[in-house]
Amino acid sequence: MPIVVGLISDTHGQLRASAMQALEGVELILHAGDVGNRDVLVELKALAPVLAVHGNVDDIDTPELEAHRWLSLEGWQIHVSHGHELGRPTPEGLLYRYADASILVFGHTHRALVHRAGRKLVVNPGAAGPRRFDVVPSVARLTLEAGVADVEIIEID
Repeated sequence: MPIVVGLISDTHGQLRASAMQALEGVELILHAGDVGNRDVLVELKALAPVLAVHGNVDDIDTPELEAHRWLSLEGWQIHVSHGHELGRPTPEGLLYRYADASILVFGHTHRALVHRAGRKLVVNPGAAGPRRFDVVPSVARLTLEAGVADVEIIEID
């Protein structure tokens, strides 16, 4: 049975109703940092358990936020970080730094991205918070089963 994981990042204290709708039915939510405030995590937890990391604008002393998260689901080794620890994160840089991961989830750039390198997957769900730059807000749904990882970027308004 596949597991569906919601991916969200860069909420910066704003959680849109459309983001909540896009994440309905997921079994777990991974927040890749720049949460903004705890209210965002409380609202997300109404949908599913949440694992979150801190970004460059978060208070690193917030107990719910860690610098990195490692987890294993359906045989996939997943690493979550904001990406700012690399300066300007790129799929190649993340794959090099976290070589033990088969799926890497990050934020920081505010740009949605799906990059495959062999059996490895790098995903940035985009920025779900206030509209910045020329970016359309988005989240992602990651569907995992043994040997198969699919991801869908969902634009939100």
